Amino acid sequence: MRKLLLLILICFSFQFNYSQDNYTVNGETLQLKTEIDGQLDLLWNIIDGKYRYFVRTDNGSITELKNTKDSEKNYQEEYKTILSGLTNGMSTDKLKLTLYGLRNYIDKYNASVNSAYVSTSTESKVEFRLGFSGGITNNPFVGNSDNVKVPLIGAELEIYEANILPRHSGFLQARHAFDNDDFPYATTEFSLGYRYRIINQSSFSIYGQVKLATVNFTNVSFIDENAMEVDLSDTSFDVPFIFGIGSDIKIGDSSFITIIYGELFALLLDNQGNFSTDIAIGYKFNL
Repeated sequence: MRKLLLLILICFSFQFNYSQDNYTVNGETLQLKTEIDGQLDLLWNIIDGKYRYFVRTDNGSITELKNTKDSEKNYQEEYKTILSGLTNGMSTDKLKLTLYGLRNYIDKYNASVNSAYVSTSTESKVEFRLGFSGGITNNPFVGNSDNVKVPLIGAELEIYEANILPRHSGFLQARHAFDNDDFPYATTEFSLGYRYRIINQSSFSIYGQVKLATVNFTNVSFIDENAMEVDLSDTSFDVPFIFGIGSDIKIGDSSFITIIYGELFALLLDNQGNFSTDIAIGYKFNL
């Protein structure tokens, strides 16, 4: 168990490096990625845990896009003034200081001033990610007096809005926990859930998740008062609000290693006396 937790910590801290260019902006040397290349260029990166965005004009001048607060903690929206001035007054009323919003705005401007410009912007759409995993579980919400751990396999379809670094996603998950001689209980579960990426970088993310609804098909064997072996099967639907955490670690352009602690605790299910052990490692790829 300790070795597995150590592996998780190592994987959480591991990051892959991608090519970036160095720029000097107001005396500060920064590594920035080029998101849009046109009449106006959009540069960005995550620096000290914060998203920072920059616009570069055709003469090479680079200006940071900011949204600071005044003494009364009101946002100043300086980025709107800067972009309006650079785009001949193109409306910034609904523009958000996000990579997705800035990309679409600057892309639209570049297309309006240069008929040869090739747009890179995409309309908001849904994309999918398919994953498979395997691990162990002690079925924390089922009576398990000896804290027996059994193999676990799973598959899921993650659904998210197309974005460079989407934070929100939903998932449809199927998983099966096997039985064994010491714990003759097996279950196949189908669940619907939601994830939010707390740390969201290009090379890895750490997220919290909640299972909102589950359907379980269970089978249990036991010896009754007549010393007869009895097999019982049951189907149940729950809205359990089961919380977990996980991480996706990028290993290719569209593939990830995933580590997930799927069932830490639940709001509407009781833990049956054992600290939750529900850990799986797997592989995901974009469809």
